[in-house]
Amino acid sequence: MLGALGCVFPEFLSNQFGINFQEPVWFKAGAQIFDNDGTVTGHTATSLTVILMGGAESYRANGGGPGVEGLDKLYPGGPFDPLNLADDPDSFAELRVKEIKNGRLAMFSMFGFFVQAIVTGKGPVENLLDHVADPGNVNGFAQFYATKFNPSQ
Repeated sequence: MLGALGCVFPEFLSNQFGINFQEPVWFKAGAQIFDNDGTVTGHTATSLTVILMGGAESYRANGGGPGVEGLDKLYPGGPFDPLNLADDPDSFAELRVKEIKNGRLAMFSMFGFFVQAIVTGKGPVENLLDHVADPGNVNGFAQFYATKFNPSQ
């Protein structure tokens, strides 16, 4: 869910408060790592993400480390639960359901961001502001063709 917020927040700060970002729209900012201008490339960022996330998941799933012996391999605990939220089995079961629902909501919101970007070529905040200004003409039914997507513009 923080990833979805991270897609909206820079654009919101740029539009509403005039804070200057190099590129506040999430899909245009993400496309910049593939420009190879001496900064981190897309391949490097992807490789680093796979290594770091794979390492954390491997550590958790294999039970290799202090504090993870005897824990359920599907759900984190031990060092992955520093606030001891999973100590009570009843609250732990409820937290698991909340986590699944939160993840599904985040995936659904990101899907909406993807579709908006493909159809309009704009970020979610700009799309919202356009819709609020003219809801009769700027809506999902008025945009039938995905023809405006070009992240380099």
